[in-house]
Amino acid sequence: MIGKTHRFHGHNSLNYVYRNGETVRGPLTALKYAVNKRRESYRVAVVVSKKVHKSAVVRNRIRRRLYEQVRLISGQIQEPYDIVFTVFHDTVAELPSEELATLVRAQLHQAKIV
Repeated sequence: MIGKTHRFHGHNSLNYVYRNGETVRGPLTALKYAVNKRRESYRVAVVVSKKVHKSAVVRNRIRRRLYEQVRLISGQIQEPYDIVFTVFHDTVAELPSEELATLVRAQLHQAKIV
């Protein structure tokens, strides 16, 4: 699991990224990001709506899996970005970890974060 210092706290932080950030859209997720000069390191949030899956267990599994993929790549993130992953499809819960890693890495490369 990703450390507490690298996670968002509160809705105002998300609103900042939604208003000022840029978006990279993928087939299953969208990545919204903004540089935050007030921070020393990056922060990540994963948003999974009830429309994606009704079960909280599945939504939390999706969150944990995405946090883990970001944690594995975290050594390559140099600037203090605020990153928000928005999940659109419940297949992320059953996606093999190699494919999920490729998906996350591709979106971070496209955004020029990694």
